[in-house]
Amino acid sequence: MNIGPYTFDTPLILAPMAGVTDQPFRNLCYELGADLCVSEMVTSEKRLWNSRKTRLRLKHENEKGIRSVQIAGTDPLKLAEAAQFNVGHGAQIIDINMGCPAKKVCNVQAGSALLKNEILVADILSAVVQAVDVPVTLKIRTGWDQQNKNAVNIAKIAEQSGIQCLSVHGRTRADAYKGNAEYDTIAVVKNSVDIPVIANGDITTPKKAQQVLNHTQADGLMIGRAAHGNPWIFQQIRHSLTENTSLPLPENSEVRHVLSTHLKNLHHFYGEVAGVRIARKHIGWYIKAWYNIQSQEAESFRKHINQINDASTQLELVTQFFDTQQPLQATQAA
Repeated sequence: MNIGPYTFDTPLILAPMAGVTDQPFRNLCYELGADLCVSEMVTSEKRLWNSRKTRLRLKHENEKGIRSVQIAGTDPLKLAEAAQFNVGHGAQIIDINMGCPAKKVCNVQAGSALLKNEILVADILSAVVQAVDVPVTLKIRTGWDQQNKNAVNIAKIAEQSGIQCLSVHGRTRADAYKGNAEYDTIAVVKNSVDIPVIANGDITTPKKAQQVLNHTQADGLMIGRAAHGNPWIFQQIRHSLTENTSLPLPENSEVRHVLSTHLKNLHHFYGEVAGVRIARKHIGWYIKAWYNIQSQEAESFRKHINQINDASTQLELVTQFFDTQQPLQATQAA
């Protein structure tokens, strides 16, 4: 499949996640097998572009792979300007957010709330596509709620507007992240349009990845929460799809090295104070993914590390913890 000039063979894509898919995490996932990594969403509100949060999201120096930046908002002209602004700062693909279910996003009628207004969707997509000379992609959900699934309508609008790839999360806005993702709607969307369709939602293992591809006939897969603490999931799925065998789990030493490098990059990218704070959730995710979080030792360490404010101490304690663990029991790599 192609997204503009970029060619992929059943791509494995890191989903955009606010507070997660920053540059250090995107670079790590690229190194461990992701074909495309989408950034945290950048607001279309120009008055916020000079905030520290947005400046960091616009930072693409030392970026690995293709620079795909997601934008969010409700006004077609503002979103078009935001697209131009991000392309000017190095974006090679613009992704439009119509999938976020967060209340603070939907309360201002952005994200998946836009699915209720198909006329506005068409205006937004056309405005952004016409504003930039790079590929524009779109991420949506299956609809607003179980009684209002309009993903097929949105997909046809997207294709007519010039969107070059569509990612569909198998839940509605009302579902948030509750229950299980469904893939029937994604399969119908795939059969309804000629542009590439990416399946998203609850793809947590190589086995599940193959099942979703078989069921939906999607052109690729998007991985979100399953990459928390397990950036190896991309190479695990790729190996399973191409070789039809399971890739051995990384050794303790590799997990320790990858996590330590990730923490150092977070400290450097954000500065020590913010970097240490942001690193805490990643440490917790690694522990949950690779060890029994119910064990007293793991839970005690997690609570202790969350009280540490010094970067060197955080690194030292993480190294010591992973050096003393038993062989890995990954919860997401089966």
